[in-house]
Amino acid sequence: MNELPSSAVVAGIRAEYPAGCRGTLVSMGPDPYSRLKPGDEGTVFHVDDAGTVHVNWDCGSTLGMVYGVDVIRKL
Repeated sequence: MNELPSSAVVAGIRAEYPAGCRGTLVSMGPDPYSRLKPGDEGTVFHVDDAGTVHVNWDCGSTLGMVYGVDVIRKL
């Protein structure tokens, strides 16, 4: 299991990915139940205390991107 990021790291993630910003999926850890693929885009709606960036993906998914596992890029 990954360690949780420090509060300073979470603050940085929140500053980089404020609610309403758009992002694109670069890569994600293995998830046999997700249909997301690199290049999918969505709108950030929350960053939680674990640094997970929660996204309303345009494809209908609301899967959160886990800090240290998944990679997204701000558009």
